[in-house]
Amino acid sequence: MNRKFLLYASSRKSWALPYLIFAVIFVVVPLLLIIVYAFTNDGGHLTLENFEKFFKHQEAINTFIFSIGIAILTTLFCILLGYPAAWILSNSKLNRSKTLVILFILPMWVNILVRTLATVALFNFVSIPLGEGALIFGMVYNFIPFMIYPIYNTLQKMDRSYIDAAADLGANPMNVFLKVVLPLSMPGVMSGIMMVFMPTITTFAIAELLTLNNIKLFGTTIQENINNSMWNYGAALSLIMLLLIAATTLFNTKDNNGSNAGGGLW
Repeated sequence: MNRKFLLYASSRKSWALPYLIFAVIFVVVPLLLIIVYAFTNDGGHLTLENFEKFFKHQEAINTFIFSIGIAILTTLFCILLGYPAAWILSNSKLNRSKTLVILFILPMWVNILVRTLATVALFNFVSIPLGEGALIFGMVYNFIPFMIYPIYNTLQKMDRSYIDAAADLGANPMNVFLKVVLPLSMPGVMSGIMMVFMPTITTFAIAELLTLNNIKLFGTTIQENINNSMWNYGAALSLIMLLLIAATTLFNTKDNNGSNAGGGLW
């Protein structure tokens, strides 16, 4: 008996058991609870009235669309600012390039609320009013490291022989970037988009602090319903958000598969 136990404990499958238990308790069970609450009413009966309430509530729909717009803007700004930074870091000839990368990633080690409160203090110090501009600035500031690192990681691992070959064949630097570097770095870009878009569209603390609660995002709507004990409607809103995130993830997976099928260059 002890021998069988030792053999099982030494196998690789046994090491996956703690992670499986963790996933079941903290991922699968909460998702199942969200689904159950979303499709039931206060009496526990199956219903679709929670979703009907959302589609009939114009303010909730407007908040949902506005949140998607803010998330798209934040993601675009993170790409425009993060890609050049990742490119510079990956091509840096300095011996301390890894130190520079750590300096970019360092804000991730600080709690997001602390960073947001610091942003509020900064805006108050320079007498800039809080609002939509401050919200986008705070979003970009908080999430741009999540864009820089995956792009940098992809560029760092890129086979430089492709770039040399394109240059030897007469391609100018712009064509080398557009035809070789950019397509090969797209997996990192897509990973960055996923890591920025999803938390941006669901956050609520940043919006509350940087707009003095004057601008409401969809995450705030979900929080308000949960805090007001409207569990069923809040679960329905959460499920709608989860479906949007799942659709984005599936799109990202299909896009990566398509690019891999084409060789990743064109």
